[in-house]
Amino acid sequence: MSVSLQKGQKVSLTKDNAGLGTVVVGLGWDEAKKSGGLLGGLFGGGQQAIDCDASALMLRSGKLVDKNDVIYFGNLTHPTGTVRHMGDNLTGAGEGDDEQIVIDLARVPGDYDRIVLVVNIYQAVQRHQHFGMIQNAFIRIVDGRNNQELCKYNLTENYSGMTAMIFGEVYRHNGEWKFSAIGQGTTDPGLGELMRRYI
Repeated sequence: MSVSLQKGQKVSLTKDNAGLGTVVVGLGWDEAKKSGGLLGGLFGGGQQAIDCDASALMLRSGKLVDKNDVIYFGNLTHPTGTVRHMGDNLTGAGEGDDEQIVIDLARVPGDYDRIVLVVNIYQAVQRHQHFGMIQNAFIRIVDGRNNQELCKYNLTENYSGMTAMIFGEVYRHNGEWKFSAIGQGTTDPGLGELMRRYI
């Protein structure tokens, strides 16, 4: 049964799931409905769709030490093959996960202790877009063996003005893999700035 998490909560992924190997991290969001009115309807048609990009930062001893440890639409598979991005979704339209990152927990090399899952809005500053224009954002962890949802965290705060988001992290603790629901909005304009937080 899926555990519904609140901000700051942590849950063990492997403790009650013997033999858990691969997990799918699903991230989703919807564009908030625009309150247009007549003028908005006439003049608001040129607004670009919000393109959110999910990425995974693989940390060693809590630090990002190599650019190849960033898995995103421009680097879909980690050199070890243990973390894979399933491709970029440009609009967030439709039901379910918008982007997915697959993590083979059983094979992640021992020197990696944390995998931070972040989402940033592509060209947020240039397009004048922020997470206040996003709704129904969530992150969930699914058992790769049977597609059973293990846990889900719905981000419910108002993230107006924030251009990036640290959704959560999968981390190793005393031989167990756990997930922490973070939900921290930032004003980082892009992935490069998000990465610098962990260098």
